[in-house]
Amino acid sequence: MGKKNSKKVNPRRRPATEADVKRAKQSAQEKAVNIAWAIFFTVLRDKENADAEILRRVWDEVNDLSDSVSQGYVSVSDLMRTLAEEAGIVLE
Repeated sequence: MGKKNSKKVNPRRRPATEADVKRAKQSAQEKAVNIAWAIFFTVLRDKENADAEILRRVWDEVNDLSDSVSQGYVSVSDLMRTLAEEAGIVLE
């Protein structure tokens, strides 16, 4: 006869729920966005000499544009197409 699986399982361990997975995904997305913002603002400050006032204006404008996207006034694909056509910046 074959051996039984001798791997011990923690009796207090519970399987991840769909809510757990959703929470982990949200947390990872928030961390990635924060990393991107830190890089973006550091470059603006260090390479473009943006002071706190400029960084605050950029932050406020980004929030306003994000709100416009959320409300359906503009789409991300519109923004990406405009960046590509007008500035030659292709985001993929």
